[in-house]
Amino acid sequence: MQDGKVEVPYCSPRETATAGDTLLNIPVNLLTNGMARLGLLGKDLDYHLMRAAMVLTFLLFGYQKWFEYEAQVLIPFISNGPLISWMYPAFGVRGASWFLGVWNKRLGILGAAGSCVTFLSTVSIIPFMPDGWAPSAGGFPAMVGNVPFLMKDVVLFAASFYLLKQDVERVMASQQAGALSGREH
Repeated sequence: MQDGKVEVPYCSPRETATAGDTLLNIPVNLLTNGMARLGLLGKDLDYHLMRAAMVLTFLLFGYQKWFEYEAQVLIPFISNGPLISWMYPAFGVRGASWFLGVWNKRLGILGAAGSCVTFLSTVSIIPFMPDGWAPSAGGFPAMVGNVPFLMKDVVLFAASFYLLKQDVERVMASQQAGALSGREH
């Protein structure tokens, strides 16, 4: 063994691993093989889990938007959001809350697109949130107040975009398959 490197069978031909990497590969291989045997690496499982998580999230958060307590809690968020502050003059406090709760109940591409818009809107609030950065810790990036709550929307935006991309690809594939079968007849 020169330079502490050993060839391992589960690396690509261009990769070499140290002895520590070899030890790391044991639990990694156990995990991946176990997931494969359980069918957890099956086609579309990640898509369906992501969709279910987003539906559950929207259901639980969307449900709250119908009640006065949630409409009041949303005031500092909506009024400081550059992309959504227009909703109070347009719909009022309860109407803006209701609008956010209803918008998220679409399915497929429309739901994912609406979800992307929703999370881009809420993420846009972050830099404008009053008292969102701890002065005692030097300000940005030390989050305080409502900013940490909003940070989850960065991940939810990414999940929404993933679902939108998957849904658009599925519709396009279906349309192409339909066009091909239409030409054959």
